[in-house]
Amino acid sequence: MPVNFATVEPIILEARKRLAQGAWDYLVGGSESETALRQNRAGWDRLAFKPRVLVDVSDVDTSTTLLGHRLRIPVIAAPVGGLDQLTPTGAGAVVEATAEFGTVPVVSSVAGHELEEIASAAPDSTKLLQLYIRGDRDWERMMIGRMKAAGYSALTITVDTAVGSRRERPMLSIGANTPSGAARAGQAPPPAYGAMVTWESIDRYREMSGVPLLLKGIQTAEDAALAVEHGASVIWVSNHGGRQLDHARASADALPEIVAAVGGRAEIVVDGGIHRGTDVLKALSLGATAVAIGRLQGWGLAAAGKDGLVRVLEILEDELRSAMGLLGVTRVGQLGPQYVCTTTPVTPAHEMSSWPNIPGDRIV
Repeated sequence: MPVNFATVEPIILEARKRLAQGAWDYLVGGSESETALRQNRAGWDRLAFKPRVLVDVSDVDTSTTLLGHRLRIPVIAAPVGGLDQLTPTGAGAVVEATAEFGTVPVVSSVAGHELEEIASAAPDSTKLLQLYIRGDRDWERMMIGRMKAAGYSALTITVDTAVGSRRERPMLSIGANTPSGAARAGQAPPPAYGAMVTWESIDRYREMSGVPLLLKGIQTAEDAALAVEHGASVIWVSNHGGRQLDHARASADALPEIVAAVGGRAEIVVDGGIHRGTDVLKALSLGATAVAIGRLQGWGLAAAGKDGLVRVLEILEDELRSAMGLLGVTRVGQLGPQYVCTTTPVTPAHEMSSWPNIPGDRIV
């Protein structure tokens, strides 16, 4: 059923009404001091546009491609764990929404439902899987086999989660890092398979899967160059939304050096603090192929399930179309560094600072 939210602001407010405190804290918070979370927002705020005028912008096309898949807008759904805490069908709602709208979801292996069930929500649509390594080599083969049998067309490995982070908002509200309570203080930790993942492991996953490989969590030029050497098809610039290493650089600040190191040998996705169509255009101007949304996705799902996420994507499309016309471009491929410059932010950065009508720096 279509929903009629005019902007993202009422979507966020509706999501807050519907979510329990622990699920809300898990969705919006970052690690420790949340400096990295705020840096992400500040990174996009430090960029201003240099628009061109007297350009025919009567026909604006917001579409692009990623791994050969057409995207109605250069925005994909990031992998998010615990989505069943936000909407009953969890990641299945994401698969349905992205299929309906016309973009690509990246499904987390800890989204809250089995990967086959999630894929069946839109069996003929394009879907990518993100896999956390939670077992030995037999487990890896089993999971990659399940991924391929379920119809996922690419494999994403998140590389910035070798060890767990301290996400203090949910630690204080529910005593856990995740809505499910799987990381409660005092429990024995599981075997540290994720801590043993190396570049050699990446070679193994690529050869074992035989599908395009995305490496999510790249934050330096050095690792971007290594990722290309190890066969990654997509370099995903991310600090996990400020939820892993606190005081990490903003994704916007890391992006230019990574684009230079990749040198066109792979496509580039970026996430972290991307809230509006103007943020998307800034990322593409710096060299990204597409961006990924996490918290925006979660707010849409929590507010109105599948239809809420579709509406988030529609709003982003409207914002993109308007900003592209005002910037003087008609195709995303025209964007480049000539359209942006550095500036001084005018608003203190926090997780709600993109929406001036939401009071304060936090909805608790």
